Amino acid sequence: MENTASQRPAKKTDNNANRTEYYVTLTVAIVIGLVGVFIRFVPDVIPSLDQLTFVFSLIANVAMVIATIIAFKVVFDILGFGKNRD
Repeated sequence: MENTASQRPAKKTDNNANRTEYYVTLTVAIVIGLVGVFIRFVPDVIPSLDQLTFVFSLIANVAMVIATIIAFKVVFDILGFGKNRD
């Protein structure tokens, strides 16, 4: 019996999700966010820094915003938003 199925060329996929730089960048964003969380609670651990609570909260909030922006940028790059699709 003869095989009547026609041979198709291999399908080429552009799978960007497995690129290493995405995971490295996401890890950096997570570390920045965790550092921001820990900085926020430094005045609670060291009582002599109670007067600088606003400064530590400000630094923590800025770190969290930076980490969030980096993470969203990487996720949207993985999903393919912002690219010119032909």
